[in-house]
Amino acid sequence: MNFDTLGPHVTNSYVFRGSRKVPLLAPRGIFTANNHLFVSDTGRNRVFIWKSMPTSEFQEPDVVLGQLNIEDTGRNSGGDVTANTLLYPSGIWSDGKILVVADAWNHRVLIWHSLPTENGQPADVVIGQPDFNSNQPNAIGIGNNPSAKTLNWPYGVFSDGKSLWIADTGNRRILYYNTIPKSNYAEASKVIGKEDFTTRDYENHQPIWPYSVKVNDKKQMVVADTQFYRNLLWNAWDDAFSKPADIIIGQANFDACGQNQFGLFPSSKSLNWTYDACFYKDGLLVNDTGNSRILWFNEIPKQQNAVATAVIGKRDFNTGSENKETMNGTSSSLYWPFSITTDGNKLIIADTGNHRVVITELKF
Repeated sequence: MNFDTLGPHVTNSYVFRGSRKVPLLAPRGIFTANNHLFVSDTGRNRVFIWKSMPTSEFQEPDVVLGQLNIEDTGRNSGGDVTANTLLYPSGIWSDGKILVVADAWNHRVLIWHSLPTENGQPADVVIGQPDFNSNQPNAIGIGNNPSAKTLNWPYGVFSDGKSLWIADTGNRRILYYNTIPKSNYAEASKVIGKEDFTTRDYENHQPIWPYSVKVNDKKQMVVADTQFYRNLLWNAWDDAFSKPADIIIGQANFDACGQNQFGLFPSSKSLNWTYDACFYKDGLLVNDTGNSRILWFNEIPKQQNAVATAVIGKRDFNTGSENKETMNGTSSSLYWPFSITTDGNKLIIADTGNHRVVITELKF
């Protein structure tokens, strides 16, 4: 990789590809806690745990979930869905003790109430399905209405250590649980983006295709609303149950839905298939996946369609995925990064299109 393409706002960058035996394939989820690194190796239907932050290009994981061995990569471990298997895992959250994984294509979320220590360790709790052997959309099948217990393509998860938020992407909503469930098929406490738990229709002021949700210690909440190329920001997360977002990032208003705001090239305030965001210090990092870049706002935006402070992954704001250094040889720069997380001043990027993780240090 040509690390100069990341721009002047980061330093000490390096590439991590996972296990040398069977490297990462399209990793979509990434999270850190207590110096542990968690990666959803989405294309190979497994989740990796490293007990310390990797410092070289390859490092064997301490634990692999979804498969019994590091060499195995089959969907649901090559068989039927169980408490041990995964199918297209995506979002991850952990505090170093509890682990939550969005098992997207099994239409469920898995919870380990103590950090797994063995390969293929079964989950303790399943959300979205009545048991560990079921994996239909909304528990019954395609075309059925959701409920307070069901999920359809859940891609994002987040917790503050007490409560749990799930980006129930296919149902175009976010489910909120007062406490992290300890029993299977638990009912959500409240829903964000819908009037009730069974509604499927949506309005443009609601999350249209929520892919990730994050909450900071100031109780602000940001949702990557992918299909409308925007991020939605609430100044108080509990307001989201009853009112539209306070701030829109990437669009001028709720009626706007243009890819790069219908521009030929990106700008300092446009987005293209945004899949994640991350609070950092007093500001916000927004993962602009379709433009293969990350936008940095040094303060939480206070007005619609805010201009970003800086860009990471491109030399300037007007260069996107189909421009020089990406179109002809994507490995020289970021290519469709799906998720981001921070650990101190480290920025860890799931560089999905390049089948790798990029680890760098922020200068902000």
